[in-house]
Amino acid sequence: MDPDRALLPRTKSFAVRVIRLVDALPEKRSADVIGRQLLRSATSVGANYRAAC
Repeated sequence: MDPDRALLPRTKSFAVRVIRLVDALPEKRSADVIGRQLLRSATSVGANYRAAC
């Protein structure tokens, strides 16, 4: 794999794993607030990496 693109599948896998984790959180207000922030930050990793390449 091209070293410049080596992180693409890893960032996607990371985002998918975080989405599954957030889906498994309890349905409480605190879990919702933390889960939303976690989703935003975890999925932005891949978006920022793709924008930089």
